[in-house]
Formats: sequence, C-alpha cells, structure tokens
Amino acid sequence: MKFRRKIIVGIAGGSDPDPPTKAVEKTRKFAKALSKYRERLVLASGGDGGLMKIACEEFVKNGGETIGFIPLEDEHRRPGEPRYNPYNTIRILSGVTFQARSIMLVRSSDSFVVLGGGAGTIIEAYLAYIYSKPLIILMDTGYPTDNLEKICVEGYLDHRKIVRPVFTSDPEEAAELAYKMSLENIMNP
Repeated sequence: MKFRRKIIVGIAGGSDPDPPTKAVEKTRKFAKALSKYRERLVLASGGDGGLMKIACEEFVKNGGETIGFIPLEDEHRRPGEPRYNPYNTIRILSGVTFQARSIMLVRSSDSFVVLGGGAGTIIEAYLAYIYSKPLIILMDTGYPTDNLEKICVEGYLDHRKIVRPVFTSDPEEAAELAYKMSLENIMNP
C-alpha cells in the first residue's frame, strides 16, 4: 500500500467572540469550499474560538478533520466558554503560549490562509512569510489584516522578498489556492 500523507492547510483568524459579519461569511464560504478536498487534507488552526472555531465548524460539518494547536492558556477551556472550540477533531496540547504555538501551527502547514484578524493573526501571516509558506490573505474582512497589502514592498511583506502573498477577496478562490499551492509546496519543497 502506497503511503500518501495528508496536506495541512493552516489558518489564522481572529479569536473575537463576536467577529465582523463579513469575516464570518467569508470564513464559512472558505471552509465549505476547502471541504471538497477533505479526503486529501486537514485544516489546522490555533485551536481557539472566533474565526478559527467558525472555520473548523464548517469544515467538520462538511466531513473534514481539523487539528487544533491548543495554547497552554486554553488547555482547560470548557464547553460554553467563548474560546472553547469543540470542532478540533485532533487536539495538540502544545504546552506553550499563544505566540509559541503559532510557530508550530505555521511550520506544520503546507500553505497558510489568513481569514482576518488583528495582531496575533498578523504575526502568523509574517511567520508564514518568514518560513516561506505559500500565503493567501483574505481581504475585505473588516479586520486590520485587510491593510497588509498596503504595506507590501513590491508585492512582498518586506524587502527580503521571501514569498509573494496572494491577496483575494474571494473565499472560494482562497480555498482553491490553498489546496493548489499546498500541492506545489509538497512537490517542490
């Protein structure tokens, strides 16, 4: 039997308990579109609430599996708490802080999608950039990540030009790109 590992598509998204409506709608559309590849990939997140929980919920409801890299601060969250995510089908108790778990999440991903968020999400976008991960940034979400394209240097997140992020306002396109760019990344590491 030939072994074929699953692709890991990582996501970054705000953990706000009440995210902007545009971001919620786009996150649901992204996860639903990505779920058509559920036999070939898993969705990985930082394991929290907000957009991460929404993406995981949609992906799981459409037959997919998710991996949550749970930070130390969230290991003891219980059902009903805003940051608790019951849609982590695989839970990795990282034993490290929010920021440190982000490194594990990004480095484990074959491509990385920014669904919208603030400082933590922006940090994860830059980690994906620094680690040369194919990077897709969903725009028009109502979050500060919408401004990342404005600060680009010749299309890159900084002067080093490590990897050119793809900016899109279309969540279905983001899902397609995540899958295709993951395959390319695996084939040409």
